[in-house]
Parts: sequence; C-alpha cells; structure tokens
Amino acid sequence: MQKRTRAAVFWGWYIVGAAFFILAINYGSRYCFGVFVKPLAMEYGWSRSVISLGASLNMLIYSACAVVTGRMADRIAPRWIVTGGAVVAALGFLLTAQVRTSWQLYLVYGLLLGVGSAGLGVVTVNSSVGKWFIRKRGTAIGIATMGVSFGTISLTPLAGIIVKHFDWRTGFIVLGLITLLVGVSLSQLFLRKLRPEDHGLLPDGEANPELVVRISDPPAPVRIGFGAMIRDRRFQTLAASFGLALMVLMSVFVHQVAFAIDQGIGEVTAASSLAALGLAGFAGQFFFGWLSDRLRDPKYASFLGMSFMLAGLVVLLQVASARGLFFYAVIFGFGYGALAPMMPILLADRFGRDALGSIYGFITLFLGIGGGVGPFLAGMIYDAFGSYAFVWQADILVMIVVAGCILTLKRKQSGPC
Repeated sequence: MQKRTRAAVFWGWYIVGAAFFILAINYGSRYCFGVFVKPLAMEYGWSRSVISLGASLNMLIYSACAVVTGRMADRIAPRWIVTGGAVVAALGFLLTAQVRTSWQLYLVYGLLLGVGSAGLGVVTVNSSVGKWFIRKRGTAIGIATMGVSFGTISLTPLAGIIVKHFDWRTGFIVLGLITLLVGVSLSQLFLRKLRPEDHGLLPDGEANPELVVRISDPPAPVRIGFGAMIRDRRFQTLAASFGLALMVLMSVFVHQVAFAIDQGIGEVTAASSLAALGLAGFAGQFFFGWLSDRLRDPKYASFLGMSFMLAGLVVLLQVASARGLFFYAVIFGFGYGALAPMMPILLADRFGRDALGSIYGFITLFLGIGGGVGPFLAGMIYDAFGSYAFVWQADILVMIVVAGCILTLKRKQSGPC
C-alpha cells in the first residue's frame, strides 16, 4: 500500500497538463489575430484602428466576463465553465470567418468570442491549478501557463500558412474547430474536481496534514466585496502594474506582424516572429514560476520579467531586418512569460488560495481595460503618424513605470480591505 501511494501521480498534475493545452488553444488562437490584420485591411479597406478595435473589444469583454467565471471557479468544478466557453468561442471564430462589415467583426470576434474565451481563460484555469498546490504552486502555474506560449508557437505559423495558401476566412474556421475539440474534450476528461480536500487529498499531494497547515496560505474569506477589494493598495498596485503591462503586450501582439511587413519582412517570416516570441515566453513562463518558489518575495521574479519586456521594446524600436525582429522576440517574449503565471502567484501569496478565483476575476476586469486599450490606441497612433515608432516609444515609457511600480508592492494589507 505504501508503494502504491508513492507511485501514484497526484491528480493536480493531470489538471496542470489539461490546463496547459486549454490555455494553448485559447490564447494561441487569439494572439495570432495580428496575422489577419493585413488581409482584412486589404480586402475591405479598413484602417488599422478599425480592425484593432475588434481585438480591443474582445479583450474588454473577456475581462468583464472573467469576474463572473472567477466567482464560478471558486464554487464549481471548472469542466462546465471550460466546456461552455469552448463552444461559444468556437462559434465566435466560425462566425468571424463570415463577416462583411466592421460592426459584424465587433459583434462576433469582439463580443461573442470574448465571452467564450473567458471560460477558457487563465482566471478559470490557473485559479483551479492554484487551489491544488501551495508549496509547488509557482512551478505548477508556470508549467500550465507555458501553454499560452505553446499555443502561440503552434497556431501563429499555422494561421500564417493558411492565410497565405488559402485565405483569412479558412484561418478563422480552423481556429474555431481546434478550440471546440480541445476545449471540450480536455475539460470533460480532466477538470472534474475543484479542490484536493474535497476528494480526500491534500495540496501538493502531501501525506502529512500538519505540514500542509504549516505552509498554508494566509486566510482569506471566500466572499470578498468588490468595493473593499479595490480599496486595498495591494490590489491597486497589481491592477495598475499588470494592466499597463498587458496594454503594452496586446499592442505588440496585434501590430507586430503588420509592423514587420511594413519593414519589408515576408508575411510568413513576420507571422513566425510571433511564434518566436511565444517560444521565448514558453521558457519564461516556466522560469519565472520556478523562480517565484525560490525567492523571499515573488514580486522580484515579476520585476525581472517586466525588465526583460522593457529591454525587448528598446530592441524593437531599432528593428529593420528579420534577424533583428527575432532577436527582439526572444528578449521580449522571455519577459512576457512572467505575466500570466505571476499574477495568480502574487494574488495567492497576498490573499490566499480559497478566494483566488474571485480575486483573479476582479483584477482581470482592470487588466482588460489595459489590454483592450492597447491595440486600439496603437492603431490610432499608427493612423495618425503612419509609423509604429511612436507606439514602441510609448510602450517603453509605460514599462519603465510598470517595473518601478511592481517593486512597491507590499505584502501586508495596507488598505481598508
């Protein structure tokens, strides 16, 4: 019996594996939107800001719905949240392939896909992973979040090849079918359980309850008022830092391919630069999650990631060739790898794991504002000046502020919450 117990794989690691692939198809399919910017502009004559607004609305709707999915993730097993999200998201992709006007793009890609992707998002998936681990939480969330980059690595070149050899409509159809298949199957097979304690297990697969008590998170009530939460300075710092960082990230994801093509770089090579960014992020997501388990305060791992993003943007400002584009992608991508794992890690470290879904959902609403503004603002700047140089310069200034802001994050409660 003793041998069997030791040999058994802790169920939490199966959840990590499923989370990896669910995040891969959700974020990989949406982060390759930049591949479709140029074809949409050429077919319909839309400006970059008009097209970018679709991505911005998608991010805003996704973030608003994350408040609801976060609450749900603290109460029910994630399989039905993810299944419902996969069905709606797939429908959004399939209908996007049929759009003829900009308002149709906003309705199906912005609204419908935004709602569906919230069910497949990091709030639902990573908060579920975070409930199964304490001592190994950083590593577990880091591995799960590597799926975001894996999806970018896999789906961005695929979308680029499909658009080049077929058309952009076929690209959206393929993304929809992949989302439906992976999201529904993995959620129904693996995401059946909410917390280890509900099924006679302990976090991290521990066998000693006393050890779990000693390493347990700070207590936090399951029901946390929205007003009280936004008055907490830790929450304010995290919302501001990650919201601005996401604004920068989304402006890059949506416009990087179009920028590269404007620089005379080929379409497939330009699309592949997003995959290179994702590959570097793949390494970063594991590294920063792993590093956070080994530092006195995980905020320093987050600061390091922000610093890599800043350095990458400085390189991007000078890019004039494919080699320079890929060099930028590696640096920026490695740093961006810190964003997705560090948010739930910092929230659990500051507020505990029992209300992680609710708090994560609250903060994602604010993150969505930053992520939603980023692509549209970058498109407006491009339309006004005919160049992305001013966009990248603004992004550099924002990341300087973000890196400094994250260092001010306190561990103890400093507000009225």
